[in-house]
Amino acid sequence: MDYSKFLRYLSEHLDTSGTGGRYILRFAQKLQYKECLRQLQDYKRQFPALRRVRVSPLLQAFFCPLSHNSGSVDTRFGLMLEKDTRIRVHSTSTDKDKKSLQPWGVKRIGAQDAWSISTGNQIRIGVIDTGADFSHPDLRYSLGRGINLFNRGMLPYDDNGHGTHIAGTIAASGGSRGMMGVAPRSIVYPVKAFDHNGSAYVSDIILGIDWCIRNHMHIINMSFGMKNKSQSLQNIISKAHAAGIVVVASSGNDKKTRKIDYPARYPNTISVGATGKDGRIASFSNHGPYIDIYAPGEKVSSCWLGGGYHEMNGTSMATSHVSGAVALLLAARPGLKLSEIKRKLRRTARPIPATVSRTKPTAGELNASRLLRNKSRSKSS
Repeated sequence: MDYSKFLRYLSEHLDTSGTGGRYILRFAQKLQYKECLRQLQDYKRQFPALRRVRVSPLLQAFFCPLSHNSGSVDTRFGLMLEKDTRIRVHSTSTDKDKKSLQPWGVKRIGAQDAWSISTGNQIRIGVIDTGADFSHPDLRYSLGRGINLFNRGMLPYDDNGHGTHIAGTIAASGGSRGMMGVAPRSIVYPVKAFDHNGSAYVSDIILGIDWCIRNHMHIINMSFGMKNKSQSLQNIISKAHAAGIVVVASSGNDKKTRKIDYPARYPNTISVGATGKDGRIASFSNHGPYIDIYAPGEKVSSCWLGGGYHEMNGTSMATSHVSGAVALLLAARPGLKLSEIKRKLRRTARPIPATVSRTKPTAGELNASRLLRNKSRSKSS
């Protein structure tokens, strides 16, 4: 590849009007990427438009907005081109501000019964979401610095509420006067990739996973999804898996029987469906053979902006329960592989009653107490 020619071409076709599209450009070879990246730093001085290009070292990719007349940049320069699509969080609000010192979901999965064995001590969880409320009293000792992908000089403050809700279910540690999450001694690292509307691009998610890998997270919580497959997203999740990170992803809220959203559909994730207070699959949850585990996701109360609490529905909420339970398990059994964790989740799950169609779900509901007490050897956390 003629890197100088490519970078000149890129600078001429970058979209500055907002009318074009966003794209992911992947390099086939690492040496190609590194050399082009080296030259990119020099060309930014000559062509300021190139400052709009973002990069992912682990994926060996450039992210950039291109004008509609950019032509076949992929075939012309031997790159793999992919549309950078929108992705959304998996939740809906119940419009209720409700505080519960012992949220029903945390109680339902038996998290408190597991705390004599593990509290998730020192397990690092990257929550790729809208950020977190660092001033919330129940999250005071539960949050690491994380990263703000919109402004890397700022803390990942939450301007939506969804990320704070997820962080609360996973790791709130408010004690007797506040809320307790599933793994109260784990540490959530907020990765702000979603805006105030709960929306992000695939490239934002990739950069978030890239950060989690380089900062040695044990778990990544992904309470979001999209309908279309992204090869770039699958590639970076595979790299997270190879690094020993457990990726937990929500299946979606479309009531689908044999279809779930990406990234939960990728094999290197734990895919999560939602249950209600009756122990049955929630009416909104996707379900079927692609689900690895179900967890409470209906009328879930957790931390909210301004130090408050809020009730929400969604497979997003279910996913945070599973991330917390996996944190409990990893603190007691460090080094467990994804396949082993999936087997343990399934083996210790509570059976779910047959659905209206009288078909028995292939996966059960999360039971953290049995998950921890079923292990073959015990370690203090």
